[in-house]
Amino acid sequence: MDALKDSILQLITETSTNLPPDVRQAIHAAKAKEDAGTRATLALSTISHNIEVAEENISPICQDTGMLTFEIHVPVGVNQIEMSKAIHTAVVEATKQGKLRPNSVDSLTGENSGDNIGEGTPVIHYHQWEKDEIEVRLILKGGGCENKNIQYSLPCELEGLGRAGRDLDGIRKCILHSVYQAQGQGCSAGFIGVGVGGDRTTGYELAKKQLFRKVTDTNPNEDLAQLEDYIMEKANTLSIGTMGFGGNTTLLGCKIGAMNRLPASFFVSVAYNCWAFRRQGVTLNTDGQITSWLYKDEEITTEKGEEKAQSTPSGTRQIELTAPITEEQIRDLKVGDVVIINGPMHTGRDALHKYLMDHDSPVDLNGGVIYHCGPVMLKDEAGTWHVKAAGPTTSIREEPYQADIIKKFGIRAVIGKGGMGPKTLAGLKEHGAVYLNAIGGAAQYYANCIEKVDGVDFMKFGVPEAMWHLQVKGFAAIVTMDSHGNSLHADVDKSSLEKLSELKDPVF
Repeated sequence: MDALKDSILQLITETSTNLPPDVRQAIHAAKAKEDAGTRATLALSTISHNIEVAEENISPICQDTGMLTFEIHVPVGVNQIEMSKAIHTAVVEATKQGKLRPNSVDSLTGENSGDNIGEGTPVIHYHQWEKDEIEVRLILKGGGCENKNIQYSLPCELEGLGRAGRDLDGIRKCILHSVYQAQGQGCSAGFIGVGVGGDRTTGYELAKKQLFRKVTDTNPNEDLAQLEDYIMEKANTLSIGTMGFGGNTTLLGCKIGAMNRLPASFFVSVAYNCWAFRRQGVTLNTDGQITSWLYKDEEITTEKGEEKAQSTPSGTRQIELTAPITEEQIRDLKVGDVVIINGPMHTGRDALHKYLMDHDSPVDLNGGVIYHCGPVMLKDEAGTWHVKAAGPTTSIREEPYQADIIKKFGIRAVIGKGGMGPKTLAGLKEHGAVYLNAIGGAAQYYANCIEKVDGVDFMKFGVPEAMWHLQVKGFAAIVTMDSHGNSLHADVDKSSLEKLSELKDPVF
């Protein structure tokens, strides 16, 4: 099983650090469709640059390396117990090497196992077949896009679209609504897998299986092929755009599968995946050695080194700030400004925000910057921490806390992705703070902006949830919620809902 363990480790590393050609081509095509000098172009340029850096450094594309889900086909007689042991060993090793972030958390205690092994993790699905080879497919799906999965029970009423019935047109409405409700919180532009039918469990499973299809394939079912093409056309008229900044591309791929259902149940299940569509696969011989790769047979037309991260859309102000930041500096900012952060920055996610509601901070946050980020970290032999990946996490989870934390500690800037809600927007206005939207998934781009790790608190929360104290230089993000009550996210949500409503009339 040593050969199998090494092969799985190679598969995990490749999946985490190198997007497959069909995904790259979809992102490249999306960039070509955007108007020059826009926020969408800025985001896609940063994304493209990040993809190249991750491949060159063999480092995670996104810091949220997600839930590992293996779909495995084996010949009759393969020892699945021993195979699972080899997979677990490979997962532990990949975590030690910094190819995976420790993401397995006990749901009752909140304790992080530290090695991605725990009850139910990783997910491994075995299927027997008559071939004499082993096929292993792997998807790394992060929490931000996993949270935007959605399941509909037909018939139902949908915002902007009205009644969705138990027919192909009802399915159409559900899929369009799923794209609308994701907005920029799932790191759009994204990919969706759709499962029609089944029960609540098998419907979601079918939806996720669609994500293993290539972006370039054609559905063998003519009705579903037609629906996939329709969704790709119409979803991109919603103008949600990359990161929810607005733009011409909101959806990069749509794959739909169907299965039988009970007479009383009609589910449409949607698995949303961010642009960092990390899935890969291999075939193995019965000795566990790789004989071929499943998603590497297409050429990549983009040339190495052509992608450069852009800093500022045309006609946009760029302002440099260093903490402690004054209220006067914050009040001068407005939605659309690009802010370059230098100096100290502190990470904070769910566990820290909950803690700070009832406790003091271990560091002075007055005038400071909080970064919604759960980085991938490695410690060297000298005991020094190094940042391996550090993109933003989805901010909306902190909505119950953020305004109170800003008031309590005098925070001036909050960095994350996907925007926040009305409570935070009111808090920004009242207390003089801004929300800065970083580019979701661009974990290598932002890791390169971190010059030093000053220290860490609350390691008891686990690496992703700990409070990391960082020194940064040239850390760029866009003001999407300012201290004057303006929110780009609210504006995009409103305009995309209006465009969604234009698609309510029956088509099929």
